Amino acid sequence: MAGKKRTKREKTAVEIEKTEDVRDETTTEAKSELETSEEKVQEAVEETAENVAAETEELEEVIKKGTDIVEDVPVPKKKFEEKVASWIPRTEVGREVVNGKYSDIKDLLKKGKIILEPQIVDYLIPDLMEELVHIGGTPGKGGGIRRTPTRMTARMHKSGRRFKLTSVVAVGNGDGVIGIGKATSNEHRTAIEKALQQAKISVISVRRGCGSWECNCGGAHSIPFKTRGKTGSVEIELMPTPMGVGIVADKESKKLLRLTGIKDVRSKISGQSCTRINLALAMFDALKNLSKTKGDI
Repeated sequence: MAGKKRTKREKTAVEIEKTEDVRDETTTEAKSELETSEEKVQEAVEETAENVAAETEELEEVIKKGTDIVEDVPVPKKKFEEKVASWIPRTEVGREVVNGKYSDIKDLLKKGKIILEPQIVDYLIPDLMEELVHIGGTPGKGGGIRRTPTRMTARMHKSGRRFKLTSVVAVGNGDGVIGIGKATSNEHRTAIEKALQQAKISVISVRRGCGSWECNCGGAHSIPFKTRGKTGSVEIELMPTPMGVGIVADKESKKLLRLTGIKDVRSKISGQSCTRINLALAMFDALKNLSKTKGDI
């Protein structure tokens, strides 16, 4: 009897070992399948990121040359004038602009009027400049980041990943007027176009001056006093500097300061400045706070 019991125990041990081997094989197969699926997903993400980078480079060239965002063909100045001339205003402010009540955008902003049509800014500022703020990034070789004008975010769906693109565009005339817009869409061109329209209806007048005791020239090359702006955890402090110092700031902040016409200023940034959206909005808030004190805008 004892011998029979031993053989049964041995049989059960062999069966247990077989089941464990089968489990190990299934787990290894499942792990390999997961790794291959993850690799495929990573390859798809990298391909989409490369496509984003290529399209955004084309859009940057289009915007720098003053071409239309929707079309790849440059738009001549005559066509732009015809486009503005064919504009039919739908708001009271738009009708007043067309009738000639306001000849300058600063007069319109000083009255506290709300701009609801982007064509108003195109009508009053024909030489409006545009800049794309690089808020996104793709992983580069060696662990670096390649900055892109659009930020891609993904959310999981039962059919797979759904991607969205966010863009930030700044506009200005180089003479104390600046606007910034943020928009999200499923396509790069649509996101940038919507952000551009949003930037035009959010223009403000920036107060400039010479607040440096070292210069005291009375010009408008810098800012009249210190100012601060905050968005999220990013806080920016702008300080006036004498003539010739230049813009002491990061690359994206320089774009906004140049659009306003500020030539000499020093910035101090604290917080998570790697989030470029909050960085651009904090800079816009700091420039907006210059006009909160009494004085001519």
